[in-house]
Amino acid sequence: MSPQSDAANARVSERTFPFYTFRGSHREIGRQYGEACRTLIEEHLDCVNAKLLSKPWISKEKVDRLALEFRGYVREYAAFFDEEVEGLAEGAGIGLSEAYALQLRAELHRQLETGDECTTYAVHASRTADGVALIGQDADLPAFYANIGVVTRIMPEGGPSILQFTPAGQVSYIGINDRGMGVFGNFLTCGGWRIGFPRYLLSRLALTHERVADALTHLSRVRRASSRNLIMTDAAGDIADMETTAGRHAVLRAEDGILCHSNHYLSPELMEYEAHGGEGLANSRARYARMRELLHENAGGLDAGRMQAILRDRQGPYPICRMPGDEESDTITAASVIARPALGQIMVAVGPPNQYEYKTYAFGA
Repeated sequence: MSPQSDAANARVSERTFPFYTFRGSHREIGRQYGEACRTLIEEHLDCVNAKLLSKPWISKEKVDRLALEFRGYVREYAAFFDEEVEGLAEGAGIGLSEAYALQLRAELHRQLETGDECTTYAVHASRTADGVALIGQDADLPAFYANIGVVTRIMPEGGPSILQFTPAGQVSYIGINDRGMGVFGNFLTCGGWRIGFPRYLLSRLALTHERVADALTHLSRVRRASSRNLIMTDAAGDIADMETTAGRHAVLRAEDGILCHSNHYLSPELMEYEAHGGEGLANSRARYARMRELLHENAGGLDAGRMQAILRDRQGPYPICRMPGDEESDTITAASVIARPALGQIMVAVGPPNQYEYKTYAFGA
C-alpha cells in the first residue's frame, strides 16, 4: 500500500530550519548556542511562560524555583548538560532558571495536559533498498515549534559529536552521533512523575554511547523525572525501543528488522501505567498501526525517498502527518526527520512535511 497525501499537488516550500555548528568546551558550546539563537530562544521562552502562567495557581517565581529543583539530578548524572545550560543562559541573556525551564517543558506542563506527540520508526539495513539503516520521526508539537526549531551540530572536546533537531534553547531532543548511533523519542503519559533527570535530556545522554546496549544500561540507572519512549539504533545494527515510566522501563525489539512507536505503551510490563485515553489514545493507536503497516509493506524497498512519502502520509482521521485543523488541539507535525546514522546524515523538513522540502545535514561539509 502506498502512502497517501491530500496535498500531493500543493506547492512545496523550500524553507528550512536554521543550522548552526558549536564546538569547544560544553560551557563554550552553550554560550555559542545562546548567542546565535538568542531571538528564537526568547520566543520559545515567551511561549513556554505564556502557557504555564495562564493558570492562576502558577506564578513566575514558582516556575523558576521548580525548574532549579531538577538541577541537582542533571549535575549528578550528566554534569556537562549543566555546563551547557549555564553557557546558554549567559549567551542568550536569560536567567539560569529560565534556561532550565526550556529543558523541562514536559515536566513543568505535566498537570496541564497529556501528550500525543510523535511517531517514530527504525529500520534495519537489511530491510532498506540501499543497505543503509534508517531511523527518525515525525515530531508532533504545538504549532509554534515549526517556527523556532533549529538543527545543531555539536562538537564537544573529548566526546562524540552530535547532529540534532531541537527547539531553540533545548540542549537535547532527537538526533545522531558520529559513532553511528541514532536516538529519537515519543511522549508517554503515566502517573508518578517526580523531581529527577529531565526526559528531553535522555536522548542525548544515550548518544554519549556507541552501542544501544550500553545506552539502555545507562538510562536504566538514572533517576528519571518522567515517562519517555526512546527508539535507537547503532552501527552494529542493534535496534531497540525503551519505554519508561519515572521508575520502571521495558525494552521492545524489532520485528523482522522494523520497529515503530507512537504515544501509548506496547510492552505488557508497562500497560498498567497507561494514562492516555479517549481520542488521544485512539489517535496514537491509529498512527502506530498506519506506520507499522507502511513500513512492513514497503520493507526491502525503503530508502530516504520512500520514508519521505511515509512521513507525509495523510490517510485516515488520525494521520501520521498532522496539519492545522486536524484536531481540537494545536498539535501539528512541526518537524520531520530521516536519519542515516551510518552515513552521519540527517534529513530534516519543516512541518507539516507535506508542505516543505527535506534538507540533508551531515558531520562533514
